[in-house]
Amino acid sequence: MNCRILIVEDEGKLREVLCDYFRSKGEFPVEAENGRKALELAEEGGFDAVLLDIMMPGLDGFSVCRALRRSQDVPVIFLTALSDEEDKLLGYELGADDYVTKPFTMSVLYAKTMALIKRSRGSMLSGDRLESAGLALELSSQRVFADGKEILLTPKEYALLRCLLQNRNMVLSREQLLVKCWGYDYEGEARAVDTQIRRLREKLGKRASCIKTVIKAGYRWEG
Repeated sequence: MNCRILIVEDEGKLREVLCDYFRSKGEFPVEAENGRKALELAEEGGFDAVLLDIMMPGLDGFSVCRALRRSQDVPVIFLTALSDEEDKLLGYELGADDYVTKPFTMSVLYAKTMALIKRSRGSMLSGDRLESAGLALELSSQRVFADGKEILLTPKEYALLRCLLQNRNMVLSREQLLVKCWGYDYEGEARAVDTQIRRLREKLGKRASCIKTVIKAGYRWEG
């Protein structure tokens, strides 16, 4: 795909291996040995994805992700030895798109990275619109149209629809949807997502079939 990928890893040997692997696949890796260097490079823009280690001295991965999300929507994958649910929830709340837990295989990391880039490129048809299955979301006004006719959604319904479209064909757990749409501090039940999904389906009519329920996993948008 000839993608430009920022690889942020303080362990020199692993960073070198990552860069070599992505380069062998025809991509263009750019390496950063710490968080501050990563932000300097990111300011230049033009990256298709960021692979971001969490446990780094000085500016850690969480801080880098938070800073990136102030100005960019580039896909971010955390590379981490942390597997606690709280750490993952924090990462998703800060805007991470996926986690890959160390140790990992290069082929799996590469596949995840390319899948995220494809979704990112395919979902945004313009700077202010998301389109899929005859639906059009105007991001700045938070309005939704189906074949030119507006569908009136509540803020939570709109947030769920936007999140599903931005992660097209990717299964999102109830916990991920809570974090992305309700916020990290939400203290309610994960089943609140099911209620909002049901209401959203009712309003989408024939397009409700694009929201797939994945048993024991969550929801996925196909369209």
